[in-house]
Amino acid sequence: MISQTHTRYITRHPDILSGEPIIEGTRTPVRAIVENWRLGLRPEEIPLHLSHLSLAQVFDALGFYLDNQTEINEYIERNHVPDNLVHPAITTRFIKNYFLRKIGF
Repeated sequence: MISQTHTRYITRHPDILSGEPIIEGTRTPVRAIVENWRLGLRPEEIPLHLSHLSLAQVFDALGFYLDNQTEINEYIERNHVPDNLVHPAITTRFIKNYFLRKIGF
């Protein structure tokens, strides 16, 4: 199957995530970057959590999102995990990291 390139770093491949936009050479969907950004991570922080990505890839994904918000928001909604299904340890870790970032740690 042939992949479709949309930007320098964003592509689609029908065999990877059913054609959802991903970062070229990875299985990381654009929505994963957008969700981290929406959680309050600055673009510069996202590669610290997704270490296989470069900052250029992150900015390209956010630009792609801004041009294709409806589509990416649909992928986010489709893949949403209800809060009651998230393990409490994950929630606790997220809250702790969120507050540490807010106070500068």
